[in-house]
Amino acid sequence: MIAKYIVGYIATGIAFAVIDSFWLRTMYTRLYQPEIGELMMKSGFRLGPAIIFYLLYILGMMIFAVGPALLSGKWQTALIWGALLGFFCYMTYDLTNHATLKVWSTKVTVLDIIWGTVLTGSASVVGYWITTAILGKN
Repeated sequence: MIAKYIVGYIATGIAFAVIDSFWLRTMYTRLYQPEIGELMMKSGFRLGPAIIFYLLYILGMMIFAVGPALLSGKWQTALIWGALLGFFCYMTYDLTNHATLKVWSTKVTVLDIIWGTVLTGSASVVGYWITTAILGKN
């Protein structure tokens, strides 16, 4: 079972990073820059906190979505629990920012929560599918 969790972690991490990078590249200039640009760094981002976020968030996806799906043998478990995890995590971040920051838009809040839900649910399913394709369901 340990091999499934290691493969699952790597597969889920790759899926999450690939899908999220598409969103960030596409939406940076279309959504984030126009709506909350004055809060953003002038160039790039801080790599350290980004790496820590990805490593820990993928661990959360394994604990709450992909791991239970591997135990149940059902991709739907990864989808449902992954989507719920994404919804609650992104909702916490976005609504806290919306409540406490002077410059935070409703548009960013709504779209980012939807994105977190879709991203985490879909990356959880892809991580599950890759893991079971490599190691089987048992």
